[in-house]
Amino acid sequence: MPVAIAARTDPPPTAAGRTIRVTIRRSEADARQAFDVPATNPVTVLDLLCDVQQRHDPTLAFRYSCRVAMCGTCAVRVDGRSTLACRAVVPPGRHAVEVAPLAGLPVVRDLVVDMRPFWEEWRRVMPWFVPPDSPAPRVAPGSAASEVLERTLDCISCAACYSSCEIARLRDDYLGPAALNRALALIVDPRDAAAGERLRAVEGADGVDGCRSVQACTSACPLGLDPSRSIVALRRIRMQARG
Repeated sequence: MPVAIAARTDPPPTAAGRTIRVTIRRSEADARQAFDVPATNPVTVLDLLCDVQQRHDPTLAFRYSCRVAMCGTCAVRVDGRSTLACRAVVPPGRHAVEVAPLAGLPVVRDLVVDMRPFWEEWRRVMPWFVPPDSPAPRVAPGSAASEVLERTLDCISCAACYSSCEIARLRDDYLGPAALNRALALIVDPRDAAAGERLRAVEGADGVDGCRSVQACTSACPLGLDPSRSIVALRRIRMQARG
């Protein structure tokens, strides 16, 4: 994805006397650069990054697209926490913020990371729908499957949970919370015909057995999903399948 090009050209209105020092982790090892940015109220981290790119350093590299938490492309670490820059609002009393690229993924440049390791794990769980040969039953409203689908399908694949997972950062073969959450959504869906194959894909230390239930993934999800709960559900389904 190309580096973001900010569209705003005119200076934004600023809150009286408020300036935020934005410290950004740059591409060079351990390199940090600070910028003093006049701030609006409210202001998001993405607003600050666009301002830095416009007024201070046009070479700053970061990603964004929708600005409304639908695309997931603007995921970064803000003060050490993985989140979406477009959703990270700097409180009125704060006058400093530190922004770094997602952890656990190779840095391409500045805040842009290579997402290929994340997508490789995502692909391993067969994240696509596999229709059955015969008509499948519908998902009944209020059913157990419906409840699981309602709390798992909103994932936007931003990798904030993956970046926050210590196991994913230590093991390059671990599926990670996003992929496991996606696997659960398809396994419980009665309209899908590949549940058994996906259950085999998520077994073992590189799958559900690798999770240590720290729940950092759940804390990091900008949309409030619960990947840790999904992993527990997968373990339960596996046990039931074994009889």
